[in-house]
Amino acid sequence: MDLTNFRFETDSDGIALLTWDMPERSMNVITPQVMDELSQVIEHVAASDAIKGCVIASGKKDFSGGADLTMLQGLRAMHAKLAADKGEEEAMRVFFEESRRLTLLYRRLETCGKPFVAAIHGTCLGGAFELALACHQRIVCDHDRTKVGLPEIKVGLFPGAGGTQRVARLMQTGDALQMLFKGQQIKGLMARNMGLVHQVVPHEQLVDTAKAWIRDGGSAVAPWDQKGFKLPSNKVYSPAGMQIWPAANAIYRRETNDNYPAAKAILQSVYEGLQLPMDLALKVESRYFAQILRSKEAAAMIRTLFVSMGELNKGARRPASVGETKLEKIGVVGAGFMGAGVAYVSANAGFEVVLVDRDMEAAEKGKAYSHKLMTDQVMKGRAKTADRDALLARITACDDYAALAGCDLVVEAVFEDPKVKAEVIAKVEAAVGERAIFGSNTSTLPISGLAKASARPERFVGIHFFSPVEKMMLVEIIMGEQTGDEALAVALDFVRAIKKTPIVVNDARGFFANRCVGAYILEGHKMLVEGVPPAMIENAGKAAGMPVGPLSLNDEVALDLALKIVEATEAQLGAGAVDADQKALLVAMVEGEGRLGRKNRQGFYDYPEGGKKRLWPGLSAMAKATREGETIDFAELQDRLLVAQALEAARTVEEGVIVDPREADVGSILGFGFSPFTGGALSYIDFMGATAFVEKADRLATVHGARFGVPALLRQMAQTGETFYGRMKPAA
Repeated sequence: MDLTNFRFETDSDGIALLTWDMPERSMNVITPQVMDELSQVIEHVAASDAIKGCVIASGKKDFSGGADLTMLQGLRAMHAKLAADKGEEEAMRVFFEESRRLTLLYRRLETCGKPFVAAIHGTCLGGAFELALACHQRIVCDHDRTKVGLPEIKVGLFPGAGGTQRVARLMQTGDALQMLFKGQQIKGLMARNMGLVHQVVPHEQLVDTAKAWIRDGGSAVAPWDQKGFKLPSNKVYSPAGMQIWPAANAIYRRETNDNYPAAKAILQSVYEGLQLPMDLALKVESRYFAQILRSKEAAAMIRTLFVSMGELNKGARRPASVGETKLEKIGVVGAGFMGAGVAYVSANAGFEVVLVDRDMEAAEKGKAYSHKLMTDQVMKGRAKTADRDALLARITACDDYAALAGCDLVVEAVFEDPKVKAEVIAKVEAAVGERAIFGSNTSTLPISGLAKASARPERFVGIHFFSPVEKMMLVEIIMGEQTGDEALAVALDFVRAIKKTPIVVNDARGFFANRCVGAYILEGHKMLVEGVPPAMIENAGKAAGMPVGPLSLNDEVALDLALKIVEATEAQLGAGAVDADQKALLVAMVEGEGRLGRKNRQGFYDYPEGGKKRLWPGLSAMAKATREGETIDFAELQDRLLVAQALEAARTVEEGVIVDPREADVGSILGFGFSPFTGGALSYIDFMGATAFVEKADRLATVHGARFGVPALLRQMAQTGETFYGRMKPAA
């Protein structure tokens, strides 16, 4: 056998050990070469009388992250070329066969007549877990890092190498569907309890236990290939089956609004596959997989949520001229909600943290937030008491700026007031060394203006976290006019260390994310004032793919904060810079009704103690007119909410705030949940086509006003047929 990515050895008992250890890669992934080599091994094991069976293990800290999705992107390119050269029918035939190559390989392993065992430690996801599911026994180690799962739905795909069929034959159908829809990662003990794996053992016993199973006569026949096999939830067309499928359809509609073709394909694959023998069921799954693989939703989500995000996480925008930085001590000034969150994620990453506030009471309160978060983890069994104590020991709460001496990076998270921030900047720079980097966690104030208070503006950078810090995965790095490469590099290294995804944007009021969020919330306000029923506004947002409606989002942000931003913008830029209807609505809600949002349990929603939130009945009084829902074009409401955000994203490109389309797309999904199935705010335009998008925006502008005006750059792109990715050509 000619093996590069595997090591193969056979012991004296005739049991083979196949160790997956790809050279020059930190993680094993499935590639065409890996498939070729695995095929060689399967045939060798099957043909050799001296080999009783085979254990598949990993030579790395993880088993495997699954398939290299760029390989799947290559299949799309292959289809396009074949369609042009030989016609659509031949292109689809080849595409189908290539897309199910992994399915056939795993089925050959499953039916080759020799037992295979997956010995799993670390991460085992996607196509790698489908490999494990095709093995006759699955044994995992008991380490906390060991997790299995099928997360393909998160990038617009679904498990297409037998995952939908094997999981649905191992678990109750409802549980299987839930697992496939959520795409969650499952720890070893839970996976065993769910029936996905057979044994959980200490790491040092992993391979020996796997070999012992083969030595003791482990069966080489999968349960579903044995005579008399019964489905866990009985047949689809049975009383038990009919308890499942109507509800499953309803849940699918409620959760996806029919925006995710892959979710629908999971439902169809399981429903049809469970009525067929395994080989036909796998063919059904493969047909749906080929269909989904060619969808624009899968193309958009793979590009943004796998390829682009991976490139940004690896430092795609990091200045090559700056060498590796070594961060050890982080300062955080301001122990409020945001500062406390920054302190927590920094300490959780292993940094020594100095948390400073105006007095010890405030500083200790900020540290207590980390105690609460860690205690929650301990109570859920996700951390030990010792982990909590170690993290808290890394945080020093104090009211003395002198304690910041020796910090490599100081993050300021004080009140959004330039004067307050200027005072903090002066105190910090007096306490830290000249090499320290200063990062301002501001959400709207231009960094170049704040940096005027700094004696070292080249070492001043914006580091904009999203709330809550410990949950939100995006961090916006803002380049001021004088921000230097070293400041940018340190900020990116810090964000990477705390396991967040960074995007780099140039300075402007609101930067990128908050400008787009503001456009979404504004459109919800305009609809409310127009007389659109509030429930209809919220449902339109969710139907368009947003995580929550614009009114609900504003409640989370806080209505009084939204009003302050509007008033500050008006004070600095004039009345023409704000929307009069929006300002009047916010004034009426905040000053007239005292409704501040979720924080005081009164906003566009009421938040009763111990009950579900509900829209405030008084909202009808905020409208200028009354409109009946039956007279309103619901699809147009969805268009307004998405187009408003996409137009703002396009304006940030025209203004030079965004210089890389990957950052706009990744930032829009991670930062404010822009409909993930579109691939992000710029991909929404690219996949629709600039011409079609401009026509849609022009129609909305005719009816609803200048806020839907198309920027000149986008109109030019419509004329030339350009895309943002084609025009800006991000480097891999």
